[in-house]
Amino acid sequence: MCGTLKFVLASWVPWRLLWRMQNPDQLRELFRMQKALNERIGVKTDGMSEEDKTKWLLNYTRAMQQEMAELTDSVPWKWWAKYQKFDEQNARVEVVDLFHFLISMAQVLGMSADDVYAAYLKKNEVNFKRQESGYVKKDENDSKHI
Repeated sequence: MCGTLKFVLASWVPWRLLWRMQNPDQLRELFRMQKALNERIGVKTDGMSEEDKTKWLLNYTRAMQQEMAELTDSVPWKWWAKYQKFDEQNARVEVVDLFHFLISMAQVLGMSADDVYAAYLKKNEVNFKRQESGYVKKDENDSKHI
């Protein structure tokens, strides 16, 4: 390898690492943080048995249902009640709580941030195709490739 190329590579690699350390991939960082929190709580999602996966998927689903109820309570949904106010700050907190449990569910299923991103892209494409066709008929097979 010529001297100039060695210098360029040597100076580029530390800069790239420094940039990545200062600007982590946000979705990957959320997954890393959630894994650390789960492990702190005592939940290790790596290598779970099918029984444990079932247990934790149900736990997280129930937790998300509660968070959805709390989110619902942040908005004035009782059309007959005049006292209610929209609590946007609390609604934002509840959305973030939902992300915690949603990421945990993905991790129970063995999905990484990259897996979720790739599946999201495919499912988004399916949803657009459904809208383009008018989504007049349900096709159970249109998401089998995800």
